[in-house]
Amino acid sequence: MTNPTSRPRLPFVCATFFYCGFAPVAPGTVGSAAALLLVVPLRLAGLAWLDLAAVAVLFAIGVWSAGIVERHLASEDPGAVVIDEVVGMYVSLLWLPLTWQAVLAAFLVFRLFDILKPWPAGRFERLGGGLGIMADDVMAGVYANLVVQAFAWWRPEWIR
Repeated sequence: MTNPTSRPRLPFVCATFFYCGFAPVAPGTVGSAAALLLVVPLRLAGLAWLDLAAVAVLFAIGVWSAGIVERHLASEDPGAVVIDEVVGMYVSLLWLPLTWQAVLAAFLVFRLFDILKPWPAGRFERLGGGLGIMADDVMAGVYANLVVQAFAWWRPEWIR
């Protein structure tokens, strides 16, 4: 591990989502859960456009910060970088109610797709750098969202 004082501080704060990426166990899962700390207050603001704006801004910050951290650590898609999980989880919750059932379903399905990386998510990693780190998780979030949306359509009483 590098000396903390030699790290570019702002990119590390962003890429690790306020150091959630340094969780000793399952940092990606911790980052996915930490996304709720951002999603819930923004959703409670009641502005529909805010979710999409937040995803776009977080994606841009993620591409920038993840690329810097990846180069600094000289490691491809380092485990400490979890802003990709934050954005992917946010995408998985777009246009869904924030009920515990919907959030739990989105969380579980997102984590599954993030691990399995079905086509083309796995190929997006090949883009390299911060874009590759971010793109595969956004695609996993899209898949998760579509699955939970379909489930909510099929069994709306289970998601409310």
